[in-house]
Amino acid sequence: MSAALENVPRGDNDLAEVTSLEGAVRAWLGLDPEHRIHARLSTEHPIQLQGVPTAIFTGEAIGELAKHLPG
Repeated sequence: MSAALENVPRGDNDLAEVTSLEGAVRAWLGLDPEHRIHARLSTEHPIQLQGVPTAIFTGEAIGELAKHLPG
Protein backbone atom coordinates (compact mmCIF):
# COMPACT_ATOMS: atom_id res chain seq x y z
CA MET A 1 0.00 0.00 0.00
CA SER A 2 1.29 3.47 -0.72
CA ALA A 3 1.52 6.16 1.92
CA ALA A 4 2.67 9.78 2.13
CA LEU A 5 4.79 11.17 4.95
CA GLU A 6 4.23 14.90 5.36
CA ASN A 7 5.45 17.78 7.53
CA VAL A 8 9.03 16.54 7.69
CA PRO A 9 12.13 18.36 6.44
CA ARG A 10 13.55 17.36 3.07
CA GLY A 11 16.33 19.79 2.30
CA ASP A 12 14.82 23.13 1.29
CA ASN A 13 11.47 21.56 0.41
CA ASP A 14 8.41 20.62 2.42
CA LEU A 15 7.10 18.07 -0.06
CA ALA A 16 5.29 14.93 0.96
CA GLU A 17 7.14 11.76 0.05
CA VAL A 18 4.97 9.02 -1.39
CA THR A 19 6.34 5.56 -0.75
CA SER A 20 5.22 2.24 0.66
CA LEU A 21 3.56 2.20 4.06
CA GLU A 22 6.57 0.35 5.45
CA GLY A 23 8.96 2.88 3.90
CA ALA A 24 7.02 5.83 5.34
CA VAL A 25 6.95 4.31 8.83
CA ARG A 26 10.67 3.50 8.68
CA ALA A 27 11.39 7.08 7.55
CA TRP A 28 9.38 8.33 10.55
CA LEU A 29 11.49 6.13 12.86
CA GLY A 30 14.60 7.89 11.55
CA LEU A 31 13.32 11.37 12.47
CA ASP A 32 14.34 13.25 15.60
CA PRO A 33 11.63 13.51 18.29
CA GLU A 34 10.63 17.08 17.36
CA HIS A 35 9.95 16.15 13.74
CA ARG A 36 8.14 12.94 14.77
CA ILE A 37 5.61 15.05 16.67
CA HIS A 38 4.72 17.11 13.59
CA ALA A 39 4.83 14.32 11.01
CA ARG A 40 1.63 13.17 9.34
CA LEU A 41 1.28 9.85 7.52
CA SER A 42 -1.65 9.30 5.18
CA THR A 43 -2.43 5.95 3.60
CA GLU A 44 -3.96 5.13 0.25
CA HIS A 45 -6.76 3.21 1.98
CA PRO A 46 -7.81 3.13 5.63
CA ILE A 47 -6.20 0.42 7.73
CA GLN A 48 -7.35 -1.02 11.04
CA LEU A 49 -5.28 -0.05 14.04
CA GLN A 50 -6.65 -1.29 17.36
CA GLY A 51 -9.96 -2.04 15.64
CA VAL A 52 -10.48 1.44 14.18
CA PRO A 53 -10.19 2.08 10.41
CA THR A 54 -7.87 5.05 9.95
CA ALA A 55 -6.18 6.70 6.96
CA ILE A 56 -4.33 9.55 8.73
CA PHE A 57 -1.76 8.94 11.47
CA THR A 58 0.23 11.42 13.53
CA GLY A 59 2.74 11.23 16.36
CA GLU A 60 2.68 8.06 18.39
CA ALA A 61 -0.05 6.54 16.19
CA ILE A 62 2.73 6.15 13.62
CA GLY A 63 4.79 4.53 16.37
CA GLU A 64 2.00 2.00 16.84
CA LEU A 65 2.26 1.13 13.14
CA ALA A 66 6.02 0.67 13.59
CA LYS A 67 5.36 -2.10 16.10
CA HIS A 68 3.85 -4.16 13.26
CA LEU A 69 6.84 -3.87 10.88
CA PRO A 70 8.68 -7.04 9.98
CA GLY A 71 12.05 -7.67 11.64
